[in-house]
Amino acid sequence: MEKFKPLLDLQIKHRTSLLYGLTSLLTAGGERLFSTVVFQCPCTAAWNLCYSLVFLLVPALVLFLLGYLLSARTWHVLTGCCASSTRAKCPSGCRGALVLLKLTASAAFVPLTWVAVALLGGSFYECAASGSKILARRLCQKISQCQNVSSHCYNVSSQCLEQLPLVPCSQAKESSVQDLLKDLKAESQVLGWILIAVVIIVFLLLTAVSRCLSPVSFLQLKFWKIYLEQEQQILKSQATEHATALAKENVTCFFESSHAKEYNTPSIKEWQQISSLYTFNPKDQYYSMLHKYVNRKEESHSIRSCEE
Repeated sequence: MEKFKPLLDLQIKHRTSLLYGLTSLLTAGGERLFSTVVFQCPCTAAWNLCYSLVFLLVPALVLFLLGYLLSARTWHVLTGCCASSTRAKCPSGCRGALVLLKLTASAAFVPLTWVAVALLGGSFYECAASGSKILARRLCQKISQCQNVSSHCYNVSSQCLEQLPLVPCSQAKESSVQDLLKDLKAESQVLGWILIAVVIIVFLLLTAVSRCLSPVSFLQLKFWKIYLEQEQQILKSQATEHATALAKENVTCFFESSHAKEYNTPSIKEWQQISSLYTFNPKDQYYSMLHKYVNRKEESHSIRSCEE
């Protein structure tokens, strides 16, 4: 076990980065398998564009929605928001917009990876561009070298427009038209690298702005993250033990027809107070709603005892 301890420490320290990296690899592998096995360009002017956009955008939309569904922070924000008693605790205004921005950025990582890998592969874009009338006219102008309008130029352009949808299937009769496949692949890869660069730049800017606006220093921020991780682990462990003991006591009393022991469980109001979103206040320096609730409760008890 001592040999694997550095690997375990590395996994715990960089868990988020490793998770994003593994997700990216799985997404890229799934896209490659999807584009080579499932995707088959119909090579018709009527279906090329629609068929390719469905294969490119619908999986990205599904991954985007799954990013919301599988995020614990999403349900942390939404749970109880529609109830009249807890509606006031829901984030609104700038705070709600910031929470929504963080959720969207986290959920958009995987679908953007899908689109970028698909563009680098080129299959979807080649099929879509060959079925687009606007892109088809632009591409066919490259092989039409006429200086003025003539019947020969018109015939070359019309033949190109007719045969261009057949290019992804390598069925174009004219070699000059079939050579446009290289242009389509090059354009797709350029768009893929542009998308990757834009995502990295936006992520860098958002990270820089959030760090510049951080109310704490770098080391205190690291301490805050460690505290939150440990608090969640201990809370889950203690909640499991408490729920197991309470369930065991209730089941035992049911079968033995005895009276249950008294277990102190938090009230609904107390659960609501520690479940709401927390905003750091430099004056108090609490690191979570649980931390804030415990200290405020101790302060209120001490003030009440002094008054008595």
